[in-house]
Amino acid sequence: MGVVGFERDRGAGWDFGRATAGEHAGGAAMIGFRDRGGGELDLRVTGIPAVTVLFEFGGSELVVESNGGRRAFAGFVSGYPPGTMRIRGERVECVEVRLTPARAYSLLDIAPAELGRAAVVGVEDLFGRRAQWLREQLADAATWEQRFALTRSFLLRCADPARTPDPEVVAGWNRILADRGQVTVGELAASCGWSRKRLWARFESQIGLTPKRAAMLVRFRHAVEGLVAGRPAAEVAATCGYTDQSHLSRDVSSFAQVTPGALAAEPLTAISAHRYRAWGTFFR
Repeated sequence: MGVVGFERDRGAGWDFGRATAGEHAGGAAMIGFRDRGGGELDLRVTGIPAVTVLFEFGGSELVVESNGGRRAFAGFVSGYPPGTMRIRGERVECVEVRLTPARAYSLLDIAPAELGRAAVVGVEDLFGRRAQWLREQLADAATWEQRFALTRSFLLRCADPARTPDPEVVAGWNRILADRGQVTVGELAASCGWSRKRLWARFESQIGLTPKRAAMLVRFRHAVEGLVAGRPAAEVAATCGYTDQSHLSRDVSSFAQVTPGALAAEPLTAISAHRYRAWGTFFR
């Protein structure tokens, strides 16, 4: 997973970085952000169909509030927790990684189903002393290119090449992404030649989500894009395959705990706007 291109932005006291080429290689993508103005990080994060790994390397703590409570971390891994997470910190410096479910399955020493139920898990709980070593190396690095290279090497060392999900599960996940979540469990089972029961069990054990929940999550992310872009909720509901606007409202309430109107009207800070733009070119 090489970083071929690179983009830096500065605004509102933040230093941002992201890989602009090769970002999908190996099922992992990275961005970075540093508070250079003495401000505060305050992010509200809703469900995404990817596993997030965040390493803080500036010596600060990240305070995470979720359905699982309120905890402070030097870095964390988040699966697909229900509801919304809020991440706060002061003078934070972070590398944020998003992993495809297949990549997360080979990388993380935890059952995906357990990660799915957990709000967040500390990086040192998963990676041990290696996580502390990486954070020290990131702090010593002079550029984003160097930090991304260090993180990439860390991920490669942690991965277990013998631990891979079934090809049928990967194909099912890719089908969900390609169809923007508008595919039934029956269609997925038929496409891979499995029974619905077998597909359901393998998906949950290897992805951390049932096929139905995975499709709901992918469809929700596409609905978020439409709402944030200013499209009417009724139009978003029809385009994204919801039965009606009420159906859309129920899903938005489940994943984001707000109404579609409130989600669309939520202001973007400099850091949240950057993250949204950066991840817009990556898998959701």
